[in-house]
Amino acid sequence: MTQNTSIHWNEDGEALAALWHSENGIAPHKKVVIGDDTLTADDAYHFACEGTAILWRGDFQNARQLLQALVRRVDRPSKKSKRAGKRVDKSGDAAIKKTAKEIFNQHRLIQSQRARILGALLIQCNPDHTVSLRRAPDISQACLEAYGAASDSYVVSLRELLGVISAHEWRKNGLPILADGDGEPVFVHPHYGVFSPVRGEYIELVCNAPLPKSLDEDAIAFDVGVGTGVLSIILALRDVKKIIATDLDSRALACAKENIARLNLGSQIEIVKANLFPPGKASLIVCNPPWIPARPSSTLEHAVYDFDSQMLKGFLSGLKGHLLPQGEGWLILSDLAEHLELRTRQELLAWIEDAGLVVLDRADTKPKHPKAFDDSDMLHFARTAEITSLWRLGIKH
Repeated sequence: MTQNTSIHWNEDGEALAALWHSENGIAPHKKVVIGDDTLTADDAYHFACEGTAILWRGDFQNARQLLQALVRRVDRPSKKSKRAGKRVDKSGDAAIKKTAKEIFNQHRLIQSQRARILGALLIQCNPDHTVSLRRAPDISQACLEAYGAASDSYVVSLRELLGVISAHEWRKNGLPILADGDGEPVFVHPHYGVFSPVRGEYIELVCNAPLPKSLDEDAIAFDVGVGTGVLSIILALRDVKKIIATDLDSRALACAKENIARLNLGSQIEIVKANLFPPGKASLIVCNPPWIPARPSSTLEHAVYDFDSQMLKGFLSGLKGHLLPQGEGWLILSDLAEHLELRTRQELLAWIEDAGLVVLDRADTKPKHPKAFDDSDMLHFARTAEITSLWRLGIKH
């Protein structure tokens, strides 16, 4: 665990400091007050809205309740939110509808402001990742898994800390992704900071797509951007003899290695630290890049946002050079970006053609996750129209 910044505050007339930790890229707060069980939710909300952080010294469970109270206040509908989707023209009429891209940008801004307010409630952790507050749970293992070893005390937002605890439970209990040949569920265990494969529809696409016949002669596949290892695991369970999986993120590499070892698939799957493709060629190359071409605001968002479609374009432009003659590239991609006016279908097809590739087939499915059915979501108009696809790509001859 490495820290380069500190957070400073005054307590009982003494100037104090500790290391600052934020996975969301939030800078340490300049103004910090001490809060305890006497602090009201309204006062805490006022502090947070004006940019003042609250370093908690009261009961840990009371801090959780205070955070929930802040959530209720920050998510309370306002007159401003009721005007979402409309903008006022120069004459004062609120009749001009916002574009999908403008609504998306507004959504990100609201989420950023929400994160800033809810991230203002802070907890101090000891060097052994324990918390010296009444009724504080034992979070040492969860923090060790997420942050690594610490040598000094550090301060983190309670909201992030609860995310770390939740990630520890995901890692411990695992996430069922499919059933094996005997009908028993196969689990992957996501690590903190590694994108969790909760979108089951794309897993079904990879399970059901016909494997390229070239695997009969050259039984090697690449998994570009391994993440938890879920796609490599599916291919291994579909009897692909050799899979080389790549990633640049150290958390993803460690997560994939652990999941593969749990399932005793190490003889089939090799993990390599690489940017996109490993050396050589394969009969099948799969890739599930981030689906939204927007700038990530933190390291945790790199699995969701692919700025300027860099990974997508890199995969497409390099695919031909790494495919065996009759091989296939499988691109798993949602069209949500198209509904948000961040990328067009014409652009995607042009990138495929410019890369010397041809679309052999495409399998589509509708999302089944809860947000697709939440009409209170600002992006519901796009999510309800979203299609997830597996594009089977081949070399254009």
